[in-house]
Amino acid sequence: MSITYPPETVFNQPPPLEDYNLFDSDCALKEAVQREGGSWIDAEARKFGELLGKPETINLGVLANRFTPELRTHDRYGNRVDEVAYHPAYHQLMRIGIEWRTHSLPWVESRVGAHVARAALLMLRHQVDEGTSCPLTMTFAAIPSLRLQPELATEWERLALSSIYDPRPIPVSGKSGVLFGMGMTERQGGSDVRANTTLAQPVNGSGHEYVITGHKWFCSAPMCDAFLILAQAPAGLSCFLMPRWRCDGTRNAFHLLRLKDKLGNRSNASSEVEFRRASARLVGVEGRGVATIMEMVRHTRLDCVLGSAASMRKAVAEATHHAAYRSAFGRLLVEQPLMQNVLADLCLESEAATTLAIRLAHAFDGASEDAREQKFARIATAIAKYWITKRAPAVVAEALECLGGNGYVEESSLPRLYRDAPLNSLWEGAGNLQCLDVLRAMQKDPSTVEAIQQELASASKSNSIFDAFIASLISTKEIGSNAEFGARWYVERMALALQAAALIRSGNQPIADLFCHARLSGNPGLSFGTLKSTEGVALLLERARPKLQKG
Repeated sequence: MSITYPPETVFNQPPPLEDYNLFDSDCALKEAVQREGGSWIDAEARKFGELLGKPETINLGVLANRFTPELRTHDRYGNRVDEVAYHPAYHQLMRIGIEWRTHSLPWVESRVGAHVARAALLMLRHQVDEGTSCPLTMTFAAIPSLRLQPELATEWERLALSSIYDPRPIPVSGKSGVLFGMGMTERQGGSDVRANTTLAQPVNGSGHEYVITGHKWFCSAPMCDAFLILAQAPAGLSCFLMPRWRCDGTRNAFHLLRLKDKLGNRSNASSEVEFRRASARLVGVEGRGVATIMEMVRHTRLDCVLGSAASMRKAVAEATHHAAYRSAFGRLLVEQPLMQNVLADLCLESEAATTLAIRLAHAFDGASEDAREQKFARIATAIAKYWITKRAPAVVAEALECLGGNGYVEESSLPRLYRDAPLNSLWEGAGNLQCLDVLRAMQKDPSTVEAIQQELASASKSNSIFDAFIASLISTKEIGSNAEFGARWYVERMALALQAAALIRSGNQPIADLFCHARLSGNPGLSFGTLKSTEGVALLLERARPKLQKG
């Protein structure tokens, strides 16, 4: 006998995923932070995780993406202003990120593990909104490049590392905190920045002051207070600091042409800009612009890895939460074997991404004093950026399917997450560039190969599949004479090996063994939900499912 409910009755629906602690619910992240030297951030991360799990904080991300930025090129009188107006939720998210030092922690904190600690805070914050991660990351990443020009660092660094968010469009002399952006690519060249035509002319032979004329095809977060810009100087492509305001208090000739209508990342304004003899100052050595700005790019790529791992974690949290409350065919979804396989496979991918991402942050911590860690960070950043950012869209898509039609409607968080997911693969060098960068590093500096070999050797003799997989991996013979054509295949294998090594070294042997069997064996499945063994599945699901603080 069936039971008839009134039409307005709602049942068999999960509660919203809110009122949970993002840090406490993420076993993989907590353990990685502890293992990699950042355990001193635990109490702060726990408070941050609780704040980010509150309904009102989660809703800030919804509002910031629903009410997107608007461009104002002129004021009511016809004066050029070149400003972007944001919803108040955007500003609140920025304020949270800056107050919790997600843009500054390693540069203001001398304790060991500061990059790991910041990585944890970043991964938590990123799950609420990806768009605001862009200016926070660029401000964080600008510091190493800025320090190449000490007088500029003296002038700008204190405000860039301030924990006060000051969005006012005024000269830097009156501000309590500033943000940094960057401009590299142009419409005729894209990633081929050597093809840039933007021209930098020295002013009165000063050697430091220039005027810049040209354009940039992509300039994200155009309301930042200053930008690192690439332009052609007399000695070649060079890096410049271009402020929004000149020293005399007038607006710089930094003009916003339009905002990009993007697939995702909608809370963040990405723009096309034009410079008409805009004032700028040289950073580093003239003609060495790529090397100078690469200090910024390298740290930005770290955040691409962390952000994609965070997106996977958010997707897995949504999918496992839904399955724990939703019934179908007489059983909870999480109790059904095939759904368990899909969910566990997603959890496995997320754990592997988080574990390697935090290991990479640890390498950034050690790079200044340990040559091997410096070499490892150099090559592993490109490897991890290629693979983890590539896996994120697939993980989000499968998680969305776990929710069925409920995951496909805009009231769910999954559509926004799905639109955002491809960005980190594109930002700061798409997949091909990362793979070519790996090959270049291996060919120019054999010590980077040695660093990878040592990393993998540290995890050997714990899993026979892993040992067989890495036996001849780090060898130029493996990719043959046509190295460039096979670069993606080779870098993928390196990424899988590094993820397996990180999981083995984590001490979670059942999960490491499951990963090796699922990803390194001779016949891995091509879609999620193709695990061949139930060993470790229950453990994965228990570790991944977020725990609500109410109900």
